[in-house]
Amino acid sequence: MIQPRIVALDGPAGAGKTTVGSEVARRLGYLFVDTGQFYRAVTWLAIHTGMINADEESLTALARNANFELRPTGDGSVYRVLYQTQDITDALREKGLERKVSKIAAVAGVRAALTPKYRELATAHPKIIMAGRDIGTVVLPDADLKIYLDATLDIRAERRHQQSQLEGRLTNIEDTRNAVADRDKQDSERAVAPLRPADDAVHINTDHLSKEAVIDQVMAVIRAWKPASATIGEVH
Repeated sequence: MIQPRIVALDGPAGAGKTTVGSEVARRLGYLFVDTGQFYRAVTWLAIHTGMINADEESLTALARNANFELRPTGDGSVYRVLYQTQDITDALREKGLERKVSKIAAVAGVRAALTPKYRELATAHPKIIMAGRDIGTVVLPDADLKIYLDATLDIRAERRHQQSQLEGRLTNIEDTRNAVADRDKQDSERAVAPLRPADDAVHINTDHLSKEAVIDQVMAVIRAWKPASATIGEVH
């Protein structure tokens, strides 16, 4: 079976990109990369170096010079994030950090500094699913396959709320909804690489679908993919 080598998976906060993308990658033998982890990592570093309120030039330099390492675990479909040998993966989901990520991700220089790193990952791995908000439009516009996951604000807020509870973080559903709405506004209105589906993306609305149903749909789209022409981007 011919499969796309590079799959771009985009969508707003809480649409299920990480949950679905990581499981699809595991089942189909892809590496899954959540680019949001990089923005969280830069945010974490900015907080721990006292630069969270620094100007854009300083934050850009911080992102450009940061040496984050991805260390695959298990079957290689997922990874841990290390900074100078310190595993910071779990710290990247802390509530206080999550609220500051949008500010860092909106800095044009930070996005410009990280985009080449994403492209290097896509080039280096034989099969990769890369998730984010501008993968199909900016980071990998020539991806073999582009998928856009979407859901209503209420559904996405409820999913985020449930995820927080499972991770042991006590949150209020209204606070979560407001946070997701704020993130939507920031992502869609930022001047650089705003959130939007690529023109050639396969759009999947996940409102009334279970996690397993979304996984099945994404896998079906990948398996049904046909190359426009024979290219070196195909894998069997």
